[in-house]
Amino acid sequence: MHKKTFVALALTISLSLLLILQSAYKPWEEGMFPLSEIHKLDLKKAGLKISVNEIYNPKANSLIDALVNVGGCTGSFISNEGLIITNHHCAFSAVQLASTPENDYLNKGFVARGREQEIEAKGLTCRITDSYDDVSDQVLGAVAQISDPASRLRVINDAMKNIAAEAEKKDPTIKAEVSEMFIGKTYVLFRYKTIQDVRLVYVPNRQIGEFGGETDNWVWPRHTGDFSFMRAYVAPDGSPAKFAKDNVPYKPKKFLRVNPNGTNEEDFVFILGYPGRTYRHRPAQFIEYQQKFVLPYVADLYGFQNGVMEKIGKNDKTLELKLATRIKRNANTLKNYRGKIQGLKGIDLISQKKKEDAGLAQFINGNVSLKAKYGSLMTDIDNLYKIINGDAQRDLWFTQIYTSTTLITVSKNINAFKADLDAQPAAQKQAFFELNLPKLKQVLEKNYESYDLEADKTIFKRMLEDAAAFNLTQKVDAASKISGRGSDVRTVIDQYVETTLGISKLNNQAYVFNTILLSPKSVANYNDGVMIFEKDIAKQIAELSPEKDRREGLLNKLMGDYVNVKERFLQKNFIPDANSTLRLTYGHVRGYKPADATYMRAYTSIRGIIEKGSSGNPDFAYPEQIRALWEAKDFGPYAKKNLNDVPVAFLYNMDTTGGNSGSPVMNALGELIGVNFDRSYSATINDYAWNESYSRSIGVDIRYILWVASKIDKADFLVREMGVKL
Repeated sequence: MHKKTFVALALTISLSLLLILQSAYKPWEEGMFPLSEIHKLDLKKAGLKISVNEIYNPKANSLIDALVNVGGCTGSFISNEGLIITNHHCAFSAVQLASTPENDYLNKGFVARGREQEIEAKGLTCRITDSYDDVSDQVLGAVAQISDPASRLRVINDAMKNIAAEAEKKDPTIKAEVSEMFIGKTYVLFRYKTIQDVRLVYVPNRQIGEFGGETDNWVWPRHTGDFSFMRAYVAPDGSPAKFAKDNVPYKPKKFLRVNPNGTNEEDFVFILGYPGRTYRHRPAQFIEYQQKFVLPYVADLYGFQNGVMEKIGKNDKTLELKLATRIKRNANTLKNYRGKIQGLKGIDLISQKKKEDAGLAQFINGNVSLKAKYGSLMTDIDNLYKIINGDAQRDLWFTQIYTSTTLITVSKNINAFKADLDAQPAAQKQAFFELNLPKLKQVLEKNYESYDLEADKTIFKRMLEDAAAFNLTQKVDAASKISGRGSDVRTVIDQYVETTLGISKLNNQAYVFNTILLSPKSVANYNDGVMIFEKDIAKQIAELSPEKDRREGLLNKLMGDYVNVKERFLQKNFIPDANSTLRLTYGHVRGYKPADATYMRAYTSIRGIIEKGSSGNPDFAYPEQIRALWEAKDFGPYAKKNLNDVPVAFLYNMDTTGGNSGSPVMNALGELIGVNFDRSYSATINDYAWNESYSRSIGVDIRYILWVASKIDKADFLVREMGVKL
C-alpha cells in the first residue's frame, strides 16, 4: 500500500511469477495519502512527534484547517488575521493584473505596509476543505444494471452532480464536489468553504521570486525565493463576500506556527496540499499515448507560442505585462513535458508497464473465476487504445485550438450565448439577456486579459497548418474548408487569417461590450468569419461526441476493472491517484545522486545566488542589496551554522506534483519550515512513476523567506504577525 506502484513481488500462487522492476527503498516515502488513510500510517516510526489527530481530526480543529486551495495552488494560514503564505508563481496572475507600466508590481514587487494598502488579488479565491464522505455505493449503485458504456458514464456523471447538489441544498454555505478517486471504482463527496475576497499583501521583487527564470525551472540546485503573502477577507458577519471596503480579515480555525530555525538534512518533514493529477495506476497503452502524442505535441506547440509572444512583447512594456502570465504558464508546462519525455525514456517505463501488464494477464488466465470475469480485459484495453491513437492528432488539436487563439474562445462564448438567447421564447429574451449578460462579460474580460491580435494571427496560422497536414481520417472540417481553397496551403491560410482576424470586430473589446452586446437584437445580428469558423469546430466536436462518450464510458469501466484485479495480483490496496483533493505526503530532507559521481546536496545558499549572478545570464540577475548584505554577513538569526550562510532552497524525498505548489513543508512538530514550489528535472515523471532514487521535490527555506522579508523589503511587521521574534 505504501510502496512504489511498480514493485517486485513473488507471487505465492501456482504461477510463481516474478515481476522485476525497481530497486529497494523505504516503504513509506511514496504516496499522496487521502485523509482517510493517514491513521493507517506509522508516522511516529517515520519521525512524526505529534499525534496524527493533530494533523487531521474530523471532531476538532487540526492542521488541515490551516490549508487552503488558492488559484489552483495550495496555501496555508500563518496568522489569526487570515494571512496566507503560498508561492510567488501562484500569485503571479493577480500581480500581473494589478500591475501597470507606472506601478510595475510584477517586476519590482509589492509590500502593503497597512491593511488599507492591500490590493485585490483579481481572479483568486480560497477554498477550504470542510468535510468529506465516501459515496461510491451511491454512484456505482446507479449503474449496477447498465452495460452500455456511454450510458453508464452519463449516469455516473449525473449521480455525482446530484449528490453534490443535494449536499449544497442541505448546507447552502458550502460548495460540494464528488471526486473520482479511482476511475470507475471509488467516489468521494467533498464539501468546501469558499472565500471570495483575497488580497495581495507582499510579493518580493521578481528577481527574487523568479530568480533563475526558465533556466533554472525544474532544476536543482535552485535559488528561487518563490513565495508570496495574501490575506483572506470576509463580510463583517463572517460570511463569504466579494471584495469590498468594509470586509474584515478572516479568522481561520487554525493557523500554522512558523519555526524560524528551519531543518537539517535527514529531518522528518511532511506536506499537506492539493496535488493535481497523477496517472500511476494506468496500463502501458496510456503511458505510450502520453509519450508518443500528448507530451511532444503540447511541448512543441507551447514553445512556438512563447517564441511568438516573447518577440511581440520585447519592445512594448504594456504587451510584455499583458502576455507575462500566459508565457510563464506555457514555459512551465513545456519544460515539464520535455522532462517527462526524457524521464519516461530514461527508465523505459513503457517496457516496465508492458512486463507488468503481461504478468497481470497471465495471473488472470491462471485463475478460472478471474478469467471468467476479466478474461478479455487486457485485450479490450489494447483495442480501445488503438482506436484512441487513431484520432490522437485531431483530438489534441481540438483541445488546444481554444486556448491557443483568444478570438476563437471569444467566439465560442458569444456563439453559446447567442444560441441560448435564440432558444428563449420571444417574451423572455430580454429578461434572459439582462440576467446572463454580466456573467458573459466577466468571462470575456478574462479572455481579453492576455489577448494580442498579432500573437493570435501567428498562432492561428500555425494551428491551421498543423490541421492541414492531418490524414483524411483525422480531418478537421473547418480547417479543410480553408486549406482546400488553393494549392499553396501556406499562402491560402496566411491570406485567410490576415483577412478574417483583421476585419473582425471581436478585436475590439470595447466594441464587443458596447455595441455587439448592447441588446438581444445586436447580439443576434452580429456574425463574422471567426464566429463562423468556431461554429464549424463546435459542430464537428458535437458530431464526434457520441463516439467519444462511448470510449470514455468503456475506459471508465475497463480502468475500474484494471485496478480491481491488479490490486489482487499485487496483493495490496493502491493509494488513489492525485485529483486535486487534500492529501498528505511525508519523507525526509535529503540530497540525491542524479548521475554517476554526482551528488546533489540538500541545501542551497545565498552564495549560490552571487555565483550564478556572475554568469551574465539575465535570468540570474538579483537585487544589489543581496550582495551587499551577503558580503557584510548580515544574516540576522537566519543563517544555517554548517553553511555559514542563509539557506535558500532545500530538497526532500516527498511525493508531490502540480497543485502542491505553495504547500506548507512542516517539521515533526507540525511547524512551517518551508514552502514547496518545484521538483528536480528527473522528478517531472512523478505523475507516472515515483522512485526514491530520483524523485526529489524543492521548497524555499523559511529562513530565506524571513531574511528577504526583514532585510530586503523591511517587512518586519509581517515577520511579527507570523509570531517570529526579532
